[in-house]
Amino acid sequence: MLVRVAAAKAIARVTSEGLSLNSCLPEFSDKVSPQDQALLGELCYGTLRQYPAISKIINTLLDKPLKQKDRDILALLACALYQLIYTRIPSHAVVNESVAACKQLKRPWAKGLINALLRGFIRDQQTIEQDLGNQPDYASAHPEWLINALNKAWPEEAKAIMAANNERAPMTLRVNELRISRDEYLTTHCSDAGGLAAATKFSAAGVQLAQAKAVHEIPGFDQGMVSVQDEAAQLAASLLNVQAGHRVLDACCAPGGKTCHILESAPNVGEVLAIDIDAQRLDRVRENLDRLQLSVELLSADVADPDSWWDGKLFDRILLDAPCSATGVIRRHPDIKLLRKPEDIAKLAALQQAMLAKLWPLLKVGGKLLYATCSILPQENDEVIDQFLSGVNNALLHPVATDAGRSTNFGRQLFPQDGSHDGFYYSLLEKQ
Repeated sequence: MLVRVAAAKAIARVTSEGLSLNSCLPEFSDKVSPQDQALLGELCYGTLRQYPAISKIINTLLDKPLKQKDRDILALLACALYQLIYTRIPSHAVVNESVAACKQLKRPWAKGLINALLRGFIRDQQTIEQDLGNQPDYASAHPEWLINALNKAWPEEAKAIMAANNERAPMTLRVNELRISRDEYLTTHCSDAGGLAAATKFSAAGVQLAQAKAVHEIPGFDQGMVSVQDEAAQLAASLLNVQAGHRVLDACCAPGGKTCHILESAPNVGEVLAIDIDAQRLDRVRENLDRLQLSVELLSADVADPDSWWDGKLFDRILLDAPCSATGVIRRHPDIKLLRKPEDIAKLAALQQAMLAKLWPLLKVGGKLLYATCSILPQENDEVIDQFLSGVNNALLHPVATDAGRSTNFGRQLFPQDGSHDGFYYSLLEKQ
């Protein structure tokens, strides 16, 4: 399959069918030549990252909207505009390859349309961009509702947050200190620690690569020395502070990065129960555990329904990595800009409240619950904790022991940083 055909089909699945890019990209990646797979990823992720801006250009170029059945042509056009604006691919190659893709998409009628629109954009690009420049959704490449939400919540940081969302996320590793220390890994497996890799600032186990690699090309990955995990997510294990003999619940554990880190950082832990409602996602957890030669009890269940799975034994530590809007990891999942809707936030906050309320009784007196999300919206973070604390009289709020991000009334908010960690939120509660 031509790489631009594959990209158009994958992008259309996201924009028109509401599927995540992670769920549909592998199908098309298998259909293009191996040497085109990296380009396919670049075209899909890049186009979706800039889609709110590109869609404004498309509306300017088209006299009338394309029909729903022609969504792949719309996606092909968006992909072509991404290449013209944001890549170094020669414009003539973009036009020619995009026109050629129409045939394999079985839309020969679209050749003339694509050719005319792209050549018209090349001719009038400066004027079009100037005319659209004052529109916030075009200038920031974010949907209007999210722009408003960020400006309301974080007026001083909003611009930087959106700029970071539009950058490529760095590749960060977590060193398995059961096998090797971070310093030894940097010295032994990174020939130039200042250029190829560097120790992360906030996570004691983190190593950030200067350039992303396929996982099996990462030194020591297949041997279980390192795992891929963002620095912000790596903070969970140290904040949870698991001690020898503790019984730990990792709620909503998939894909298992935090589960594995808990085991790596607390080898004498008593028992770890890792739960996720999605049985298929637990397969990823098993793969990670097997590669690292670790083991825990895995269970597919709804953590908000303890009657269906809890054995009555209290936990010393609970990690609630709650389902959320994922607005802190947009740069890794740019389709969130299209898939997430403003009405989703209240629904997610209600679910987060329900999970907290159901899991709190499972915690021992003196035990700690770490609430985490990869959201940067207060409705899912501080407001959830505030409401929870107003309904219980036996919870003590602890400071979150990291210098990352900024302190809030009820926790710690991390924002996505260009060349550093993702957006994340933590709040630590102790049962009295």
